[in-house]
Amino acid sequence: MDDNVREFGHKLNEMIRGRHLTRDEARQMFSEVLMDQQSEMHQGAFLAAITANVATPEEIAGSWEAIYDLDTVKVRPNVEGPLVENCGTGMDTMETFNISTAASIVAAAEGVVMAKHASRAITSRCGAIDMVEALGVDVESGADVVKCSIEQAGIGIFNGMSPKIHPQGLGRILSKICFGTILNLSGSLASPVLPRLAVRGVHSQELVEPMAETLKEIGLTRAMVVHGLSNDGGLGMDEISPFNRTYVSELLEDGRIISYSLWPEDFGIDRYDDIGLGPKRDCVSEAPEFIDLISGDEGGIREDIVCMNAAPILYVTGRASGMMEGFKMARSSIHDGKAYSKLEDWVTHQSVDPTTSLDHLHSISR
Repeated sequence: MDDNVREFGHKLNEMIRGRHLTRDEARQMFSEVLMDQQSEMHQGAFLAAITANVATPEEIAGSWEAIYDLDTVKVRPNVEGPLVENCGTGMDTMETFNISTAASIVAAAEGVVMAKHASRAITSRCGAIDMVEALGVDVESGADVVKCSIEQAGIGIFNGMSPKIHPQGLGRILSKICFGTILNLSGSLASPVLPRLAVRGVHSQELVEPMAETLKEIGLTRAMVVHGLSNDGGLGMDEISPFNRTYVSELLEDGRIISYSLWPEDFGIDRYDDIGLGPKRDCVSEAPEFIDLISGDEGGIREDIVCMNAAPILYVTGRASGMMEGFKMARSSIHDGKAYSKLEDWVTHQSVDPTTSLDHLHSISR
């Protein structure tokens, strides 16, 4: 047994006892996991230990740094204005349809340049990659195709499990686990385009402020991190909630982080009961309803929660002055047909065969 393996095991013992890593230690240890330099037993133990301890901003940033430096293809889209990312990081206790995906389409329809980075389902039935693939977006395309989609359609998505995006080890690791880990946080941050603005949902209240601190640590300049509650407060979601309080930490341009709560009333709506947000059994079944939703044919709680979660994207980019104005802009985008047109643009431009992809989208539109 070589010294590197022994040293890794020694640090694992310390982590199991509750010690947190520095950013440099996290970067080094995760680099060894990423490059397959430790046994699978050590790799799994590392992911379990760092997740069970509730990773610190320094640990998340260190793991992100390893992924970005060693295992991420880099591209630089030529666009006007900032690149923005939104996502929910999974692992929450309220399973929902792909709210953040719909919200990103609505925001893009209002002129926000969206650069998404996501994975297939790990802790849910249908991840963002699975969802947009069902709609006709080519999720196995290389980074240059996604770059062109961002430039031409104003929205694109990088597949975090694809070797064309992360050629070394991230996809290998994600494909072998079915539980939430630090990778739901650090891996999702390792976008090929490094957006500087973001709206991110996390699975627990305790992670809201640390995630905002992490975003600042890795160089973001403007962001919101959210965690919403069910009616009785017993369950949580990695989205803004239409049921109850949402905890928020906001990274301001001057580097300050402020924390506060949002309520459904802040968006001009009444509170809902905990119903109506669950996904269908798979993304193929979900796709027609998703299209109905962004076409304005559904209404109700699903439309409201999408508008609620598009609002902060419009807010952090300065297109809306606050949540209520952002909510109204999002609803107009849906009912004016702009959101569905944006989806058509996306399917057309993130594709190696635009005609076939667009025909597929139209075939599942009801």
